[in-house]
Amino acid sequence: MNSTGASLTELGWRPFFGAQVADTELATLQPVRVMAVHRGEVAVAGENIDAQVSSFMPDSTGEEDRPTVGDWLLIDRESHAPVRLLERASLFKRRAPGDDRRLQLVAANVDTLFIVASCNQDFSVPRLERYLVLAREVNVRPVVVLTKIDLAERLESFIERAGALQPGLQVEPVNAKDPASVARLAACCGPGETVALLGSSGVGKSTLVNTMRGSDEILTQAVREQDGKGRHTTTVRQMHRLDGGGWLMDTPGMREFQLSDAATGLAEVFDDIVALTLECRFTNCSHEREPGCAIQAAIKAGSLTPARLGRWQKLTTEDETNTGTLAERKTRAKLPGKRK
Repeated sequence: MNSTGASLTELGWRPFFGAQVADTELATLQPVRVMAVHRGEVAVAGENIDAQVSSFMPDSTGEEDRPTVGDWLLIDRESHAPVRLLERASLFKRRAPGDDRRLQLVAANVDTLFIVASCNQDFSVPRLERYLVLAREVNVRPVVVLTKIDLAERLESFIERAGALQPGLQVEPVNAKDPASVARLAACCGPGETVALLGSSGVGKSTLVNTMRGSDEILTQAVREQDGKGRHTTTVRQMHRLDGGGWLMDTPGMREFQLSDAATGLAEVFDDIVALTLECRFTNCSHEREPGCAIQAAIKAGSLTPARLGRWQKLTTEDETNTGTLAERKTRAKLPGKRK
């Protein structure tokens, strides 16, 4: 992590966080940032401190009250016990895969999101849209980083398909192994700024982190040739310091990232479809066979594709289902006798 000696400002401290701490608290409590998450513990850094502390929060009332990488905590200056989790400027979270469906916290207090996708058969427009919804929902600037450009027969096609997802979307094709190629990404990682990387396993996130850091400390693995998919190389959510003073936040590869509480992000990424729904004759239009449906008119006119409509419908249903499940879990957690 290389955080030893970093000031709070260098770690990403801003007035937003300072306003949450009373001067009287600083006599006994110290602000620290979570640099990595381990089982039962978190690595933290602050002024003159690098330590492993318990991840137990005394006032936790639910799943979102656990510390994740990028969080700011107040810890006791003597015992280093966590006392309070500061309000987040942003939070990436997902429903856990499988039957449990618990909430997993991915990263907090991010300034820019690098959505990493590889220029091979694993490239997926629906997956990119999903990540864009997440970024827009928490008001974090997205940048699509295209890797493995040496494998692309028509690189322009990947750039066009990614750029068409939203007007003005920044798309950066890079050779993740070439320092000169990734150098232009440094503009997104200024002093005290935090950039998180999200993408599937095998897209080259660990290679990208190694190159930007000028190090090969993070293990990398080759992808399978038959489908372009890779294994999970990164297993710990962790922040890495860059020479320019910024922070890169690496996360495990995730093929499944279920949406919840993402209505705003969906409206921004699919603003064209949302605008069309307002023009439908009926407010409860299913956008299938009703007369006066602006959605079907746009499809017939060629300004909207059935594939994009289908992706919007799928993500909207998923978000509504998971948001309802999340609300139910929060309600149950508040019932008397329930374990926190």
